[in-house]
Amino acid sequence: MLTASRRSALQQKMCDTELYRPLTIGKVTVAGNLFLAPLAGYTDVAFRTLAIEGGADLTFTEMVSVEGLSRRGEKTIALLERSALEREYAVQLFLSSTDSLDAALDVLLPYEPALIDINAGCPVPKVIKTGAGSAMMHHPALITEVIAAIKAKTDIPVSVKFRIGWDMNSQNYLTFAQAALDGGADLLTLHARTRSQGYAPYANWQALTALKELLVRRGYAVPLLGSGDLFSAEDGVRMLRESGVDGLMFARGAIGNPRIFAETKALLAGSELVQLTRRELQALILRHLDLMIASFGEEVATKGMRKHAAAYLKGIPYTSTIKQALMQARSRKEYQSALSSLVDL
Repeated sequence: MLTASRRSALQQKMCDTELYRPLTIGKVTVAGNLFLAPLAGYTDVAFRTLAIEGGADLTFTEMVSVEGLSRRGEKTIALLERSALEREYAVQLFLSSTDSLDAALDVLLPYEPALIDINAGCPVPKVIKTGAGSAMMHHPALITEVIAAIKAKTDIPVSVKFRIGWDMNSQNYLTFAQAALDGGADLLTLHARTRSQGYAPYANWQALTALKELLVRRGYAVPLLGSGDLFSAEDGVRMLRESGVDGLMFARGAIGNPRIFAETKALLAGSELVQLTRRELQALILRHLDLMIASFGEEVATKGMRKHAAAYLKGIPYTSTIKQALMQARSRKEYQSALSSLVDL
């Protein structure tokens, strides 16, 4: 006979299993609801490949300038490189008006993204001073116009990622969400911080619940993704349990741990997490470097990999000497040499 505590545990396990599920976004159905967020300087094609291998159900490019696309800039177009593992991928755009949007879409659409996302959440000064990123939240009518313009040109689903407001005195996320829905948004992602918070503690998950309740109350079937303070698989499970969101968008929590998606799925399925061995971690870091070399060449890759390498080794004791060597490494051979002692720690 089951005890009350055992029955409760089984019911929670059944409930958690249901929290991981396919997600329908407009005409597209994605196999699961754990996504990799767009991260400038991080979510290049190499990192997205590792995230997919680590269980991500959908991955987003770094934010891509609409103005740059419209001018067919080589560096901007390079951001659209697609991984061989990306059966479907999402492209995030940033813009401050619709002036160059049509020309940019002419460049983008041949890449056949599964989803076009609009960045209305970036708090970086050089972005917001142009009127893009979280500055868009000052003008909800603009997001309506942008989404409607994209949907007039293509049937690719459109989403928007935004914050709860500009600052604590301007939390207009519900109004902004409605403006996005008025334009025809197929997916909403809320980073539960204000622009003024940047990435400081703590995200307000109650805002996620409030937005989800509004969607239900107004009869919208548009999914809501949650973002903010998702640094571990445990965080992901807790957000799904507590906030009512339809899925998750992992950002900084995936840096140094592209397996966070599979780990979250494992916890939801009732399995225990298995830590990588030091040898497996060494292999993962070198695989990441190899993927970057394949896309960018050895010189660029070895410099760009340094921030990732530091993230992989964060929290591991006695790795300061290894980190110092990696920060100076200029070739794959030097990376391999620096990492050789990792397995002996």
